[in-house]
Amino acid sequence: MNRRNFVRAAGIAGTAAAASLLGSTAHRAAAAPVLDSMYAQFVPEIYGAVPSAPDHSDAIVVGSGFGAAITARRLADAGVTVTIVERGSRWPSHPFRQVFANDFMPDGRAFWRSPGLAPLTGLPTVPTDSFGGVFDVSEHGSIDVWRAAGVGGGSLVFTGVMIAPERRYFDAVFGSTLSYDELSSVYYPRVRSELRLSAMPDDVYASAPFTHSRVWDAQVRRAGYTPSRIDGIWNWDTVRAELNGRSRPSAILGESNLGNSNGAKFDLTQNYLAAAEATGRCTIHPRHEVTTVTQEPNGRYALTVSILAADASVIDRRTITCDRLFLGAGSMGTSELLVRARDTGSLPNLDEHIGEGWGTNGDAALVRGMSPEGVGVVQGSPSATRITDESGTPLTLENWYVPGSPVDLSLLGSLGMVLDPTRGRFVYDRASDAVNLEWPDQGNRYVEEALRAVHNTIAERSNIGTGYPPLGVRDVNATFTAHPLGGVVLGKATDGYGRVNGYDGLYVVDGSLVPGSTGIVNPSLTISALAERNVEAVLRARG
Repeated sequence: MNRRNFVRAAGIAGTAAAASLLGSTAHRAAAAPVLDSMYAQFVPEIYGAVPSAPDHSDAIVVGSGFGAAITARRLADAGVTVTIVERGSRWPSHPFRQVFANDFMPDGRAFWRSPGLAPLTGLPTVPTDSFGGVFDVSEHGSIDVWRAAGVGGGSLVFTGVMIAPERRYFDAVFGSTLSYDELSSVYYPRVRSELRLSAMPDDVYASAPFTHSRVWDAQVRRAGYTPSRIDGIWNWDTVRAELNGRSRPSAILGESNLGNSNGAKFDLTQNYLAAAEATGRCTIHPRHEVTTVTQEPNGRYALTVSILAADASVIDRRTITCDRLFLGAGSMGTSELLVRARDTGSLPNLDEHIGEGWGTNGDAALVRGMSPEGVGVVQGSPSATRITDESGTPLTLENWYVPGSPVDLSLLGSLGMVLDPTRGRFVYDRASDAVNLEWPDQGNRYVEEALRAVHNTIAERSNIGTGYPPLGVRDVNATFTAHPLGGVVLGKATDGYGRVNGYDGLYVVDGSLVPGSTGIVNPSLTISALAERNVEAVLRARG
């Protein structure tokens, strides 16, 4: 399947073992209890009873990713009692235990309710069981959407890059709705400080697991580009501990998409969420999946919540209420909840802008193949550098990684982002009670063509190929997004601070506020800065 092409080379090491363990579809079903027992040994923490959310809260935050975590922290700091409900599990970290699965031999810990073929390995012979893993891959016509499920949200599964867009690209996206000066002078710096963002240190860059980063830089320089270091959320001392044998390899082994077991990624569980809980006014409730939202006659918001087992199956349902509701379930989750609420009459005053303005941030994955320098058997997951090209449509390429394999296939990966105007929308289907993402059939072509032109030039200057034909890896794969954005766009479906039109006490705090793009950079820093700005305004208005 197209979504697997980028990492098709990965997984070779685990093919025989996974196939012998899981085999056919029938064998997978028979193996499920065995696997469940195995996960219970690897990660017993996610099998414990989860704290039940209160029947009523002053404020409920749905989700626990960047926007949600920041909002909960600031509300709790201000004295508000906050309940966080998160559909995924609360995963621990450990310096030596493999808490999460990995890309080259995935299992149920990897994927959220995805039985059958593993979405990321690219090997159709490697099955995986259905479980409550951390990585949710959903198909929507010609586009697949990658998102998180777990306490910490997207901070668990992203590659850690957090950078601000340049002013001209920011303004091209947000126009007069949002002030670049306001974010760059106050809120970007605040988030950078809280998350301890920094570029990859020279000693880590010079180490063997980052050979691919140095080769990538050499190749783009031959094409006339100057790579620049980029900030990340990584704890470089933990990465060094991996290099020195004082922690199990994780970041240096190419673990990131499915979580870093040892906490090398300074994810939200280690900062904003921890600080929110430390106030004594915020509680986190994993395996609580919100399915519907309505408003009671007294003005309170009522949420129908499914209580889940570790394998993400439903074991109970209940209703909880709050005075103020902050939706931070991500672009997909928040948009789905509000579109359903509007079109079923649960929240009938929601306007026509709900569900509109969705985009992919112009994402695509690129591969250059058979680099003569050799890039190492394994590639570290933190990204070191990026380049910008403005010769045509503005775009960036970031040094990415190809997950480990037992031989050096000399593949180099890049994450590309294009200033792409293509937009989709969410539509409710009454017959199936489903909210569907409508995306144009050829909606990915613009991104693919823009990136291919730049990618081919880089490859030609180093006299290497693109893609990897022996394994069917495409040169440019724009059939996915790791950065879904929009659906409840700031200044359209909400006011300028995320207050949802038509309802008092209803707020959106996540990437659904962003109109489909953050200006050819990864969205997490802008989503975070926007959350800091908006919750500050909400608290100020409430006195």
